[in-house]
Amino acid sequence: MKSDIIDAFSQMVKVKNMDRDVLESVIKDSFSKLMEKRYGPEASFDVLVNMDKGSIEIYLYKKVVAEVTDSSTEIDVETAREKSGEELEPGDDYIEEIPVEDFGRRLVLNLKQNLNQKLREIEKEVKYKNYSELVNTIIVSEVYQIKQNAMLLIHNGNEILFPKSEQIPKEKFKKGDTVHALVKSVDKKTSGPPVIIVSRADDNFLMKLFENEIPEIYDGIIEIKAIAREPGERAKVAVYSNDDRIDAVGACVGMKGIRIHSIVRELSNENIDVINFTDDMPLYIARALAPAKIQDIYIDVENKIAQIHADEDQLSLIIGKNGQNIKLATKLTGFQIDVIREDTGKEEESEESTDEIINEIEEVNENSTEEEE
Repeated sequence: MKSDIIDAFSQMVKVKNMDRDVLESVIKDSFSKLMEKRYGPEASFDVLVNMDKGSIEIYLYKKVVAEVTDSSTEIDVETAREKSGEELEPGDDYIEEIPVEDFGRRLVLNLKQNLNQKLREIEKEVKYKNYSELVNTIIVSEVYQIKQNAMLLIHNGNEILFPKSEQIPKEKFKKGDTVHALVKSVDKKTSGPPVIIVSRADDNFLMKLFENEIPEIYDGIIEIKAIAREPGERAKVAVYSNDDRIDAVGACVGMKGIRIHSIVRELSNENIDVINFTDDMPLYIARALAPAKIQDIYIDVENKIAQIHADEDQLSLIIGKNGQNIKLATKLTGFQIDVIREDTGKEEESEESTDEIINEIEEVNENSTEEEE
């Protein structure tokens, strides 16, 4: 019976990668409670569990006395001699090995169920703790199931949730593919294991890729001050060098673009603009709107509004495809960006088309303000 218990939990150690010492402690604690229930809280005993040998040994200690006053800690001379086969005298120590079978099959089965429950709870806590320490870290997992709204990944034998909202839209994976993703959150549930959510769309995923690829960022010589991103399409990253001898943008791009190209490939050719951060807000906003050329910028610091003056032929660059450039610049700088056209001598149809795009950008700015609030 005891070997069945050991075998069952030894298997659990192998399958769930649970610490053997933790398992041994749980089994010992459970049998200790059985002993206390049977012999009383004052009883003196040892529970020895050896996972390697597959053994459980329980020893009960009592004092040999002429007359028993407390049966949980004392045993009379005659009974002690009969059970031990030794000529014990009052004052001697009596040691009795208690077979697991003495508890009865029903109690042992109940014990096994309780142990299973405890082990599940421990497993949940260990998993939660381990992955909580990995939040904002990139892990490598394997796709094992694809659903409509999410993918299920496997990492070190644990199930990982990769929601569609955290995926780069144009990326496609199939079962068995390897996925590099950021541990975004770990949610503890009242029932069932914790839910581990990973992301490739989160801004921090891009930040970690920069840290992994660019030693100067990992070492703190270069800082990433801000990131704005449309996953799979385009991103803007503002960097700052703490060493005047090192060009932040040049270090991030690398010789012939080798560093940035490595990151771009990981992100399925997401375009990445790297700009130098500065406290000079008009200059910072102008850099954020590159490659567009700006004539003038008026800043309302209190309300965080930037009024951009630019030639008509620069509007399409300022706004970008589907308003992407100005939207990312707004997010990167934290300023609402309003565009003022300098030239007015354009065809009416062209003006109407530009007005529509600018109206869309105004809606974006309004939505960004509402989200911040």
